[in-house]
Amino acid sequence: MSFIDLLSLFAIIAIWLLMIMNVILSVGGFIYYMQVGKGDGRIPLEKYPMVSVLVPAHNESIVIMRTVRSLLRFTYPKELYEIIVINDNSNDNTSEMLKGLQREFPGHKLIVINTGPEVGGTGKSNALNIGFSMARGEVIAIYDADNTPEPDALTILVENLMSDDKLGAVIGKFRTRNKYASLLSRFVNIETLAYQCMNQAGRYFFFKLCTIPGTNYVIRRSIIEEIGGWDTKALSEDTEISFRLYRMGYYIKQMPLAVTWEQEPHLMKVWFKQRTRWAKGNIYVLLKNFRYGFDKTAGPMRLDVFYYTIVYVLMLSSLIISDIIFFSGVLGFVHITLGGFSSLLWGMAILVFVVNIMLTLVTEKNEFSLESVILSFLMLFTYAKLWVFVVLKAVWLSITDQVFHKEVMWDKTVRYVEMAASKEDDQDMEEFLDKKSRRKKNGKK
Repeated sequence: MSFIDLLSLFAIIAIWLLMIMNVILSVGGFIYYMQVGKGDGRIPLEKYPMVSVLVPAHNESIVIMRTVRSLLRFTYPKELYEIIVINDNSNDNTSEMLKGLQREFPGHKLIVINTGPEVGGTGKSNALNIGFSMARGEVIAIYDADNTPEPDALTILVENLMSDDKLGAVIGKFRTRNKYASLLSRFVNIETLAYQCMNQAGRYFFFKLCTIPGTNYVIRRSIIEEIGGWDTKALSEDTEISFRLYRMGYYIKQMPLAVTWEQEPHLMKVWFKQRTRWAKGNIYVLLKNFRYGFDKTAGPMRLDVFYYTIVYVLMLSSLIISDIIFFSGVLGFVHITLGGFSSLLWGMAILVFVVNIMLTLVTEKNEFSLESVILSFLMLFTYAKLWVFVVLKAVWLSITDQVFHKEVMWDKTVRYVEMAASKEDDQDMEEFLDKKSRRKKNGKK
């Protein structure tokens, strides 16, 4: 067997291991979804805690009004939650819009913190620390500035958190609000449902493990105080705080019935910049915590260390090797003697990839269709390949940042006015709410 054949075999085995892992997590997530779907996610409390909702906002004038209005519609007791928007060194008219909202809702506890370049504008973690210094809540909730959570989302999250002292945080589910904006946003929607939400559900079902996302979650105030706030060097502050939380002996729960809708990138340059930031942030967290993967006292987070290692090392190397061999073979530079054996395994891997995604989409209303099958197939040869370039750039930036001691800056995602195809997107959200309403009326609790 030649060296090229060995590389090809490694790529095939690695891809199949990743496929099997994703299938197992999807099955676990599917079972968990079915279990949770029998109720409404509610766990009524005798006494509800004060909650501080933190919203970091840097140049968010396009989306901030819609977001704040949705937060003000929470069913959580009005006197027991406050909204703190950190207008972090914005140079657009975010400040004027927030002042208008304060005048529009004078009876609500809407607090706006305006920061300048002397203290703000250096990242989401810093903005959250500034907001936390003003927060009065026993529970801290985090929402990104482009989110429109369902009215019952906060109540469901807080009830689940306070029902178990071992829980450090509870995360909800996020859906794509603008999936019809472009082909890219359709891909993002499928990725979000299949690899972010469903994988999280599977990890929680099997291992009681899941990673805090950047939005739609609640965490105990005491934990933030004990760890000294968010790490200002972490671009993925959500992943970083998850690792620290597990080392403290807490665990994180996913509650998919607490839903928020968010705006996803619909342009390639915006998407690439966002995902590069995510990858760079996760690499920082992985390097910071890798030693704990071999520490018996680190608890369940050891599994997450190896999970992220597999994703960023095994997947990256296997995809790069397979692509190099494929294009070299097409150009006639190499010849693989594995022949039909290799082709059969790759063909089966493609089938498993599509079927795995379909298992996820069948749990979501209006997501499973012939069109989604075609989109899933296209994703494997287009969208998934872009991930390689994202991680490679993230690795390069991580290296250059260390060499030149660059300061971590808030490279936020660009927002846009939702106009194209917004009618279809709004219809999706309305049907989702209608389904939830019918379930409650039918007494399925």
